[in-house]
Amino acid sequence: MRKFFVDLLTREDGPTAVEYAVMLALIIVVCITAITAIGTNVNTKFNTVATTLAS
Repeated sequence: MRKFFVDLLTREDGPTAVEYAVMLALIIVVCITAITAIGTNVNTKFNTVATTLAS
């Protein structure tokens, strides 16, 4: 078991996988933030158009 952990810490592919996971998480956060902001803006525009058409 000790050899497994030593090998895990010394291999290069472990940290690379962690770096890719962190980058993927950041990309997902940015996408969700952008989609939320765009959705809010579109909702505001639709409400403005609907109010204008109703009156």
